[in-house]
Amino acid sequence: MDLKLSSHTATQTEIDAIHSALGAADDSWHIAERSSAEHHVARGGHSLRDQRHRLLPTLHAINDRVGWISRGAINEVARRLDIAPADIYGVATFYGLFSTVERPTRQLHVCVDLACRIAPGSAHRELPAGAHESPCLGLCERAPAALLIQAGAPSHQHVIAPATPIALRAALDAVDPSHLPAEAAIVGATPQCAVPADHGLVLLSRVGVVDPTSIDSYRSAGGYSALRRAIELGPTAVIREVTDSGLLGRGGAAFPAGRKWEAVARQLVHPHYLVCNADESEPGTFKDRVIMEGDPFSLIESMTIAALATGCEQGYIYLRGEYPRARQMLQSAILAACAHGLLGGDVMGSGSRFDLEVFVGAGAYICGEETAIFNSIEGFRGEPRNKPPFPVEVGLFGKPTVANNVETLVNLLPIVVQGGAAFAARGTDASTGTKLFCLSGSVVRPGVYEVDFGATLRELIDLAGGVTPGRTLRAVLLGGAAGSFADADDLDVALTFEATRAAGLTLGSGVIMVLDEQTDLVDFVQRIAAFFRDESCGQCVPCRVGTVRQEELLQRLATGQRTADDERQLILDIGQVMRDASICGLGQTAHNAIESAITKLGVLS
Repeated sequence: MDLKLSSHTATQTEIDAIHSALGAADDSWHIAERSSAEHHVARGGHSLRDQRHRLLPTLHAINDRVGWISRGAINEVARRLDIAPADIYGVATFYGLFSTVERPTRQLHVCVDLACRIAPGSAHRELPAGAHESPCLGLCERAPAALLIQAGAPSHQHVIAPATPIALRAALDAVDPSHLPAEAAIVGATPQCAVPADHGLVLLSRVGVVDPTSIDSYRSAGGYSALRRAIELGPTAVIREVTDSGLLGRGGAAFPAGRKWEAVARQLVHPHYLVCNADESEPGTFKDRVIMEGDPFSLIESMTIAALATGCEQGYIYLRGEYPRARQMLQSAILAACAHGLLGGDVMGSGSRFDLEVFVGAGAYICGEETAIFNSIEGFRGEPRNKPPFPVEVGLFGKPTVANNVETLVNLLPIVVQGGAAFAARGTDASTGTKLFCLSGSVVRPGVYEVDFGATLRELIDLAGGVTPGRTLRAVLLGGAAGSFADADDLDVALTFEATRAAGLTLGSGVIMVLDEQTDLVDFVQRIAAFFRDESCGQCVPCRVGTVRQEELLQRLATGQRTADDERQLILDIGQVMRDASICGLGQTAHNAIESAITKLGVLS
């Protein structure tokens, strides 16, 4: 293949970074038989193309070392992986954390999204020189927030929350960012008593109690008893317990987990893959981060159980790139589990193999969609795939794949230990177990709260200390940017999949963002539209064009340029087209909150 390399060459620093990801340049590209005078054509590159899944980690290595990805670096990666430079450029420019334009080695990403936008002293109103606007960083309980990235060997990431103007300036001016005040060990977990009060915490029971860096601390709190029980039960019985539990996916789609597992387990094609979706980029969502930072072994153990039950020998945790502490905790937990025989070739003496890897994303909300994750891991742009075929048959690398998010997976521990029936006894008939909710905005104690399904919105807000003193509830955003708005009349709606659906609301991934009377709802809704415009992958016309037109119409309504009735109807029509014709959930839900704001709250009326 003619790679069409340009004349740009990589620097030694860039070559060193590439070598750190790919190893020394002793592969078939350099020894293959060449057939062109310019050495652009070689035979024997099939083995290199099989390594395409190493593209994103390699781009990370360059970006982390230098701060950006040059044409020379792209040429060198092209030679090493036998991928055309144009193809690599298309991947690199897809992700928000990468840059193909030279920039300083120190970058400060300041969140301008929903929770940070309405926070007192929001940093987006006065960005210091050298700072960049960023979508949600998953730090909503400490809004406003920012993330400092320092390229180098090694690179360094530092969370700043709350991001006051003084703190931002200090981060930019620091001689060595690694000496900045350390982030608190566990932030965002608010293990308040579940509702009803005599029901104890389940998923948050160890957060803030055990040492997340110690496997012995985890085991002393009951860790790995579920895996031992799962091995005793065997794959078929484990899947039966999951089915009996009524566990529904906690990422928003609410698909029965047992049905998905059974579909993958019965596939005759091998290998099977397990993917944990830890790319929680929905504005207002940070529950998965809290589990990964505060109780990482629970996710490792849960994924091991899921793998043994469904015949998966390789697993990936697809982690959003803005979670440096979660990455550190997970990688440490994986190493400890391997050292204790709980991962690898003979899991807990069962004779079964399961290997697990953290795969770091690079800033793309669309990669929360499961098939977009597959493309990203495989080294392509993170664009969703058409369905069918469904992932249970043709998923990662074209093989049967289980894909669940963090909260869904960690529910396996109580299901296996207590049994599916005991799990289903909590919550309601259609929404079983407990649910994690992320409370942010105008509440006294923002954080993650665990309650039985069926608790009301009023009870959740009360658990968080109520609305900020001196403020009045104006609205509540449920489900994040892809969710819907509730008002004071909805406070006693039960938070279950069935009750919120009947009330015309969206439970989504568990976002509860409380807005008071001082919130500029017009600006808030416009930010939702801008978010979807920016995050659309552009693959399908309804979403690519619809999100732009939606934002333009909101701007015209806000400035009174045209008749409000005509514009509102046009917005609703565009929303219906996106909902009906978009390939994936981003386009299908990009209009939900905006329509809800217009019809329910009377925004821009």
